Amino acid sequence: MVLIIGASSVIAQDLIAHYCKQHQVIAVSRTINVPAGDNLTYIKSNYDEHDISTITKEIFQQYGAPALVFICLGTLHCDNYFPEKRLEDISADYLEHSQKVNFIIPALWMKNICALLPKSATTTLTTFSARVGSIEDNHLGGWYAYRASKAALNMFIQTLSIEMARRAKLVKLIAFHPGTTDSPLSKPFQARVPKDKLFSPDFVAMQLANIIDNTEYQGTAKFIDWAGKPIPW
Repeated sequence: MVLIIGASSVIAQDLIAHYCKQHQVIAVSRTINVPAGDNLTYIKSNYDEHDISTITKEIFQQYGAPALVFICLGTLHCDNYFPEKRLEDISADYLEHSQKVNFIIPALWMKNICALLPKSATTTLTTFSARVGSIEDNHLGGWYAYRASKAALNMFIQTLSIEMARRAKLVKLIAFHPGTTDSPLSKPFQARVPKDKLFSPDFVAMQLANIIDNTEYQGTAKFIDWAGKPIPW
């Protein structure tokens, strides 16, 4: 079984289409806009802590531990918020919003999923991160809220990998940078992106599926980009 959280995102939709061909897929989203199929079950969630816990337990009770988990959640901008260009642009509201969507909600999903995995589990759990969440790779500055929230996510994944090495050592944890994908998240920033660096959602989804198929477990979490290349934490 494949569990895809944040199923309304464009990359998630292509992951669903890919894995439904051979696997049972459970897709979790705030909204459900497409019908389920023979291998596809949609679950609506409001993403609060109680709801996440309840849904996770129900999924494990009915389907057992998932083989693959994708947490495709993230926000960069919306009607009220836009990435900061300078220190004076920082606001508490945007910092809190970014932390909640980019870090806290994914962390709650990982907490509840990993807590239920048996010691023998071979689950691969992939969370969508971003290169700008790398502390070492930050040379441009700006985007305070987004960078900080993704850095927090990366730290959580690294810390979780240490505990999972004791609890279920065959579980794989991946922080994935999809690159600049043609999606609502990147729309305001696409003008300066070279055509060969603006990826279709289908391309990114297939790259990720291939990376997972060919990623060997080495006892630590991986932070990798769409090409499978490592990114410094």
